[in-house]
Amino acid sequence: MADIRTWDAGGQTIRIRKDLRVPMRDGVELVADAYEGTDEKPRPALVALSPYGKELQALALTMPPQRRPSPMWDGCIEAGDIARVVAEDYVHVIGDLRGTGHSDGEHIGNYNAGGVSLGEDAYDFIEWVAAQPWCDGNVGMIGISYFGSMQVIAAAERPPSLKAIFVSGGHYDFYETTYHGGIMWLMPRAAREGRGGDSGWAFTDGVKSRMLSELSADEVRARVEARLADPDIAAWPNMVHVLHYPKNHEPWFDIITNELDGPWYTERNPNELAGNIDIPVWLQLDHGRGWTLDGTIEVFNAVTGPKKLDLGPYPPMQSRPFIEEHDKMFRWYDKYLKGIDNGVDEESAVTVFVEGSREYVTAEEWPPKPTEYRPLYLRPRRKLSAEPELMGPEYAAPDGFFQAPLTVTDKVEILSWETAPFTEKVEMMGTGAAHIFAAIDAEDTNFILRLWDAAPNGKRQLITTGYLKASHRELDLERTTEGSPVHPHTRAVPVTPGEVNEYVIRLYPFANAFLPGHKLVLELSNNEPLADEHNALLPPDSFHLPVGRPVTHTIYRDAEHPSRIVLPYTTG
Repeated sequence: MADIRTWDAGGQTIRIRKDLRVPMRDGVELVADAYEGTDEKPRPALVALSPYGKELQALALTMPPQRRPSPMWDGCIEAGDIARVVAEDYVHVIGDLRGTGHSDGEHIGNYNAGGVSLGEDAYDFIEWVAAQPWCDGNVGMIGISYFGSMQVIAAAERPPSLKAIFVSGGHYDFYETTYHGGIMWLMPRAAREGRGGDSGWAFTDGVKSRMLSELSADEVRARVEARLADPDIAAWPNMVHVLHYPKNHEPWFDIITNELDGPWYTERNPNELAGNIDIPVWLQLDHGRGWTLDGTIEVFNAVTGPKKLDLGPYPPMQSRPFIEEHDKMFRWYDKYLKGIDNGVDEESAVTVFVEGSREYVTAEEWPPKPTEYRPLYLRPRRKLSAEPELMGPEYAAPDGFFQAPLTVTDKVEILSWETAPFTEKVEMMGTGAAHIFAAIDAEDTNFILRLWDAAPNGKRQLITTGYLKASHRELDLERTTEGSPVHPHTRAVPVTPGEVNEYVIRLYPFANAFLPGHKLVLELSNNEPLADEHNALLPPDSFHLPVGRPVTHTIYRDAEHPSRIVLPYTTG
C-alpha cells in the first residue's frame, strides 16, 4: 500500500503516492513516486526513469531553477517541472531504475543491467502505470539527458500504452557520449560519481562493474595495467585512483577500461534501436551540444512515425531543475495522449534556430536548407581564405606549438586562424570537417578544434567543435562523405613521430549566419582552456582528459599540404 501525502505548491495541492512498488517480469520490483491532482479521476501519465534517484527529482518542487554558472546547478535534476505537469492534468511518475535508488536488483553495465535490458524494465513499468486506476491508459515520458535516452530505449520496446515521447537533450551513442573523437570526456564521471557539483547516480550495493563481474582477475589486471601505461591516464589523479580502487566508482571504472568502441557500448545504443519506433517522437536540443546533435539527427532519421526535430538557441545547458521546453511538450502530449486537435501534427517536421541572424527556419528534413561544401584554407599569418596556398612547404613555413602537460603548466597553447570580416551575411547549416596536415614528436596527442563567430565589438560565441585523438585517425571509408567524416574508434594506431599525417576531424552539426563585419575564427589546441566564455556555461567537469605528455605539433598548410576546414554553406 503506497504512502499517500499532499504537498502545497503555491496554492496548488498535489497528491503524492510515495514508494509505489512496480513488479518487473523477473520478480524484481522498481520503486516510484506518482504526483497528481487531488480530484479522483484517471489521467494520462508521464513517466521519468533514471539512476539519479527519485528523491533528488523531488527538489523540483522546492528549488527555483538554476542556470549555469550557478554553483547550485545540479545536472542530475532532470525529470521535469512536477508542479507544471500536475497543473496540466497529467500524472508525473518518477521511478528509480533497477539497482539504483530505492529499487531492487542489480545495475551492471550500461543500458543492459546485468543481462536485463533496461528497455524491458521500462516496458513493464509503463504497462503497470497504464493499468493503475489513477491512469487513463495513455502514457508518455518526460526528462532530459539520461531520462531522454531511456525514452528512446523504452519506445524501441513498443509498449502498447506508450503513445508518444518528447526527448530533450538525450544521449544516443554511448561511446560518443564518453569519448569525443576518441578523447575521453569527463562529464560522465560527474553523472556517475557526483563530482563537480552533480549529485550523480543514487548508488546502492546493486550498482556493479560489468568488467569486474564478467572478466577474470587476470583480465581485469591486464586492462588496468594497459590503461595506466597511457600517459594521459597516468597523469590524471582521478583515473589512477579509480583504476586502483574501482569498488567505489564501478560504472566509471567500466568507462575508463573500455577506451575503444565495441559491444560494451553498442549493445543497447538508443540510436541503433530507433528504427523500431513508430509512435510520435519529438526530439529537441540546444546549440552548443554538438556531440549529442549527431545522435539526435540519427534518431530523427530512423524513427518511422510522426516526428519533429527542434534545434534551439545557445547556450547549451538548461536549468536544473529542468523546466524548459514544457510548452512544446504539452502541445505534443495534448495531441497524442489527450486527443486534442491543436494542429501540432500539421506543423513542419524540422525547426532550427539559426545563431547569428537569430531566426527560425522550418523544413521537413535536416539540414533545413540546400547546402554545398566549400573549403576555407589555413594560410600564413593566421588567416583563413577561400583560396588555397600556392607556395610549397619550403616557402610557406608551417605553424606549430609546444604543449607541456598540465601537471607542469596552467597554460594551454592555442593556434588560431580567422577570415577577413564578412561583407554580407554568410549562412551555414550542417556538419563540417577539418583536414589538418600535421606532424607530432610523440605517439599520440589530441586535436581539439573550436569555431567561433567573432563580432566587431570583440564578443564571440562558439559555433561548433571537433575532436580527434591522433591514434584514432582511421576513417570508416564506407560511411565517410565530403564534409562528414566518420571514425570507427575500434582500434588505436600510434603515430610515427615526425611523420606528416592528414587528420580528418568531424565538426559537429551547427546552424549559424555570420553577419557583415563578423569573422569566423578557428582555434586548434591539444587541451582545452580551463575557463573561457563557453566553458563557464558548462558544468565543472565538462572538459576532456588532457594530454599527459609533452608534444610539439607542426601544422603544415601549403600547396602540398592543403590544411582546411570544409563547411556547409546554404544555397537557398
